[in-house]
Amino acid sequence: MRKKFAAVALAAASALFISGCAEPPADDATTAASGDATTSSSSDFMACMISDSGGFDDKSFNQSGYEGLERAESELGITIKTAESQEATDFGPNLQSMETQGCGLTITVGFLLAEATKAQAEASPDSHFAIIDDNSIVLPNVKPLVFKTSDASFLAGYLAAGYSKTGTVATFGGQNIPSVSIFMDGFVDGVAKYNEDNGASVQVLGWDKAAQNGTFTGDFSDQSKGQNTTTNFIDQGADVIMPVAGPVGLGAAAAAQESGKASIIWVDADGYETNPQYQAVMLTSVMKEIGQAVFDTIEGAEAGEFSSDPYIGTLENGGVGLAPYHDFDSQIPDDLKTKVEDLKAQIISGDLKVTSPNDPQ
Repeated sequence: MRKKFAAVALAAASALFISGCAEPPADDATTAASGDATTSSSSDFMACMISDSGGFDDKSFNQSGYEGLERAESELGITIKTAESQEATDFGPNLQSMETQGCGLTITVGFLLAEATKAQAEASPDSHFAIIDDNSIVLPNVKPLVFKTSDASFLAGYLAAGYSKTGTVATFGGQNIPSVSIFMDGFVDGVAKYNEDNGASVQVLGWDKAAQNGTFTGDFSDQSKGQNTTTNFIDQGADVIMPVAGPVGLGAAAAAQESGKASIIWVDADGYETNPQYQAVMLTSVMKEIGQAVFDTIEGAEAGEFSSDPYIGTLENGGVGLAPYHDFDSQIPDDLKTKVEDLKAQIISGDLKVTSPNDPQ
């Protein structure tokens, strides 16, 4: 069921944004040398979370996961503990630290942590774990939290093609890993569907789905790379760009805004809300409801109902979707909006199949 996400721990996981989340709480917290922080409440249950190297204040998917953890603390009355990883060598020690401190559930954030999560889960068979954006671990004490973002990205690709004035759109990633390229697969297929439906020839720069190869900046932190990559795409005529690169995407938004010629499709959360300085270029966002998945998993574990069955976020269950069009709403033709909604309904009903070699299975 989980074969599409390789067990190899690559050098990064997609860094994706969520709105309104602060850094892990400082009040009533103790900080260890490892960067661990604990907040306490009246519940005996402790839910723990380990970030990738982006940290919980990165306005990315680490922050999205933390938001779900914080909600669980507030609504369920549990205790939470966090450990921020500065680099890959922190993953194993952070997991071991959590294990010694009585975590009822330990959630690791990202594909990058798969190898360390598997090792700790094998060493601690009586403990429960969950991992975001990886479903390679087949163990009874590990729950994958994965998302079929190809479906929502398909809608974004169709929208981009219909909105484009130049007939050229683009996408790029931070690194070529499944949780990144799945977005790009759906985007390319959505553009192809638009071309088929309308006898058009909108071109996509940055990704070849068949070859599973394209444009990547090599990391998820250097915004200048995102800015340069996007500038190059704009110079080639692209007027809608979808970066799948976490904070690197801020460079893409900056380039689009400076050019006055392009708009951005954000990923994982509503970029209009998370990046108000770039609202003028945020066409829409491909959202991934990581926070809700985290909350639901903690709620089940706290109630004694932990299951290793994967959670797969889809259009049907609300785990993925498109954000509102916000300031662009009046600029998008009504017939294009209607078509996007119709395609969404077709995907949910099963009448339209969107597939990616990176889809969770």
